[in-house]
Amino acid sequence: MPPKTRYRRWNSFSFFLRSTMWDFLNLFFPLNCAACGNYLFKNEKVICTSCLFQLPKTNFHFQKENPISDIFLGRVKINNATAFFTFNKGSRYQKLIHKLKYNRQAEIGIELGRHFGNTLMNSKDYRTVDAIIPVPLHPKKKKARTYNQSEMIAKGMAESMNSKLIADVLIRSVHSESQTQKDKIERWLNVKNVFAVKSTDSLKNKHILLVDDVVTTGATLESCAQKLLQADGIKVSIACLAQA
Repeated sequence: MPPKTRYRRWNSFSFFLRSTMWDFLNLFFPLNCAACGNYLFKNEKVICTSCLFQLPKTNFHFQKENPISDIFLGRVKINNATAFFTFNKGSRYQKLIHKLKYNRQAEIGIELGRHFGNTLMNSKDYRTVDAIIPVPLHPKKKKARTYNQSEMIAKGMAESMNSKLIADVLIRSVHSESQTQKDKIERWLNVKNVFAVKSTDSLKNKHILLVDDVVTTGATLESCAQKLLQADGIKVSIACLAQA
């Protein structure tokens, strides 16, 4: 049998095997959409096609001036800023973020990060990104959650944007309280001087994309950006998975 024929037959058999295994596993351990709870089809990962289609995308990456970039005007020098989607309180998409942050479902962040990264590649402002840096968690909080949700998002984005993920340069050196119940001023004071950069050598003359899960007042991102901007020739852009 010619090698090419054997190769084609092996590929067909391999595909059949994977497909059969998926059907078998899904029979006993059905995979559900993390947003709506419906069963996932074979070509769907984590979130169903319907929920992805209905995702309330902002398309801010096509607008240099937008509600996210406006947050940082006069506060810190940012090249570009965007959020992938918006959510209302109690919506399926808010629950999606909650599962990512508190229910140890890291795959939600990675998969949404992939889609976010693909979306950003449609904008010339984000195609020049050299490296992606997630907003860090303090080691105590990271240990409690088992992972940093922003790093999971950044990981997916780095894959689809063919960019480098740097998760060990920007650190959170002070353990601060949760931002959830704080107002704008309290949020800013809560994160003032809690971040640090271990070394600026790898950041010099780079276009860095700073990634977080949710943006509200922008206090955390502002504090992180100020530390990153200490590197010579650096440009900082911001990308958040969601706008609250």
